[in-house]
Amino acid sequence: MKKNMGGTDRMLRILIALGILVLYFTNVIEGTLGIILLVLAAVFVITSFVSFCPLYAPFGINTCKKTTLK
Repeated sequence: MKKNMGGTDRMLRILIALGILVLYFTNVIEGTLGIILLVLAAVFVITSFVSFCPLYAPFGINTCKKTTLK
């Protein structure tokens, strides 16, 4: 897998996942919606750690900074 997520994108996903966790464990969101959002949070965390988003690939989106060789 070729990395297609930059640092800002990864950090934003982790912050969103943490926000979902806080809302779930404080019972602001619950039930089916809570479970769906927990799964989404898990996907955000996993994709952040591997720096690859499968939804970016078909659209050619790449948020990694371009590195130039010297």
